[in-house]
Amino acid sequence: MNGITLDELKEKNYGAIGTPKRDALEQEIKMEVLREEIKRLRKENNLTQAQLGDLIGVQRAHISKLENNAKNITIGTLMKIFNALDAQINFSVVRKMNRA
Repeated sequence: MNGITLDELKEKNYGAIGTPKRDALEQEIKMEVLREEIKRLRKENNLTQAQLGDLIGVQRAHISKLENNAKNITIGTLMKIFNALDAQINFSVVRKMNRA
């Protein structure tokens, strides 16, 4: 069975890694994973959005926005959220290859 890999499909529809359209897709995928993890941990800790908001000093609507469609989340807000959820977040910095 000849199939197409996910990477091949992404390249066909969004371009090669490093192109603006592909970079936007990859960022959106990462944000979706992050949003889902926040939601999962909040529920695992038996917290409502309002309760998590109270713990980090924001309104429930802000937590809802973060979980559902946030495009940009500050590192400070992420740290507050994961601290409130008794979780640790790790960041890595990887230098992109030089583009010719």
